[in-house]
Amino acid sequence: YCVEFQLAAITPGCVHSHHSYTRWMRYLREGHTVCVECQHPALLPPSQHCHGDGTGSQENQLLHWQAVGNHRCKGTWRRIRQLDTCSCPSVHSFLFI
Repeated sequence: YCVEFQLAAITPGCVHSHHSYTRWMRYLREGHTVCVECQHPALLPPSQHCHGDGTGSQENQLLHWQAVGNHRCKGTWRRIRQLDTCSCPSVHSFLFI
């Protein structure tokens, strides 16, 4: 399954990343919607949900995230909805790990 989130806040560390494998972080913007896919092995038994997917969160609750590969790139987002059939676009699509 996938979860759509709206980015609420992003640290400056995302913009100032210089490694080639973190270049995508420069394109994150507050207000953008991102799609995050939950796949095996990130699925937690027995609930079969990914940690951090916002299941059970209050409407408009800010949830925290951190990018892999750059500990200075983190922020908050709001859960919009869960999609049982993933159709994440190639841009602004991520995986739970």
